[in-house]
Amino acid sequence: MITVRRAAERGQENYGWLDTRHTFSFGEYHDASRMGFRTLRVINEDRVRPESGFGQHSHRDMEIVSYVIDGELAHEDSMGTGSVIRPGDVQRMTAGTGVTHSEWNHSKTDSVHFLQIWLLPERRGLPPSYEQKTLPPAELQDQLRLVASRDGRDGSLTIHQDAAIYAARLSAGVEVAHTLAAHRHAWVQVVRGAIEVNGTALATGDGAALSDDARLMIRAQGDAELLLFDLD
Repeated sequence: MITVRRAAERGQENYGWLDTRHTFSFGEYHDASRMGFRTLRVINEDRVRPESGFGQHSHRDMEIVSYVIDGELAHEDSMGTGSVIRPGDVQRMTAGTGVTHSEWNHSKTDSVHFLQIWLLPERRGLPPSYEQKTLPPAELQDQLRLVASRDGRDGSLTIHQDAAIYAARLSAGVEVAHTLAAHRHAWVQVVRGAIEVNGTALATGDGAALSDDARLMIRAQGDAELLLFDLD
């Protein structure tokens, strides 16, 4: 069974410095029927104007993954971490018992476009931690590349939840497959381009929840980029 969440149906807010789209309820956007999918709680597509960003703010008890599409996002936190996240980078921050951080676009000319993803942790009160990896483009091209997992296998980030996140950049006409274990579920998020998932067409910004499908067949209609979440 597949349930589609179209890009145009998402919650939308524009604060001038930030243009954001919410797949699930977040902030000022509330929809009781859209509180997440399984342990996936937030997918926000954010565009931050030059010399703007999120000032110091706090989180607790959440696994936060950032995936930059275009531009550069500077990160600083109360753990002493300072980094810049670029396309091809994936960042994981475990908020746990509490962490304060900022995310900023220091460019004077270019916006930063990224996905902010939250997953519920396997338990509350984890020690805060941070991890970032750069994925070589060849490892994403025309295949599903594991970018985050519970055990950090295959060079992926470690997330504190029974979930796996895959990324792919597909050329037009390329098809990839993913098998779900029994009683597992999937969410597919189109970063850009157009794809078909088990025959259902999805475009940029669309998402789809899949349950009771043992095998996912994903075919690119043109050049496309996507994230796949394999969830308990």
